[in-house]
Amino acid sequence: MERVDMQSMKMPMRMVSARKNKEVWKKASYVGLLTLFLLLFLIPVVLIVINSFKDEAEFYARGVLSLPLKPSFDIFREVWQLVEFDVKLYNSLLISTSVAFLGLLISVMNAYAIGIGKIKWSKLFLAFFAFAMVIPHEALAYPLYYMMKLVGLYDTKLAVILILSVLQSAYGTYLLSSVFRTFPTSLVEAAKIDGCNKWQILMIVVALNKPALSLLLVFYFIWTFNEFFLPLIFLVSNANQTIPIAVTLFQGQYTGYATMQSACSLLGILPCIVFFILFQRTLTRGLVTGGLKG
Repeated sequence: MERVDMQSMKMPMRMVSARKNKEVWKKASYVGLLTLFLLLFLIPVVLIVINSFKDEAEFYARGVLSLPLKPSFDIFREVWQLVEFDVKLYNSLLISTSVAFLGLLISVMNAYAIGIGKIKWSKLFLAFFAFAMVIPHEALAYPLYYMMKLVGLYDTKLAVILILSVLQSAYGTYLLSSVFRTFPTSLVEAAKIDGCNKWQILMIVVALNKPALSLLLVFYFIWTFNEFFLPLIFLVSNANQTIPIAVTLFQGQYTGYATMQSACSLLGILPCIVFFILFQRTLTRGLVTGGLKG
């Protein structure tokens, strides 16, 4: 009897150990796959950083993969002056910040009317915004160009701000409508009983959904900062251009200067990296809150 009991106890232990080994191997495979993707992403960035601190003679003499013998910031200074990077950075920050806040305001107003206000034909409006999300910008380029010419806003930063705010608010409206639909109706009814008007109820809804709104604000800023096509069409003068346009034009003019192109690319992606580091907690908090609500 004791032998039978010992054997019966060993079987579950073996099964438990086999499951643990399987989970360990699964986690190890996930980590290995993520590490591989991380390396594939970092290799071009590392090469750009390495070659940004070389001069042209060293680059062609020692190759792409070699470390710089005497790292220097002279190329960055030269690129900064040639691109007029301070002007382009100011334009990008101004347009991106304006679009982020204006687009968020439009999205909140639309989503409040659809999700909380329960307006008539709300599903039809949601379908309209969903359709607006998939319209390519190329299809809207000529009508918007003609309209901005008529109203006298062509080649102004205001034109890009208005266009991108409206276009990006379609995504925000669709996203926030689903978030606001899950808002407890008991809180809305209690606020109405306490004498709150619609504007005050909107402020309550906004205050209780700050993580989702902050996440959307960060997305709007990054998307606008990296936008290339529409600013290329509507900002033709050098004084109004943004960083993506300036970097592309610089690379076209200085094709044979590899180190200058690397330095220009690094300067172009550096603001996004800094912005992501500063608002990393906001992104994490918004994603976690959205996941818990879902």
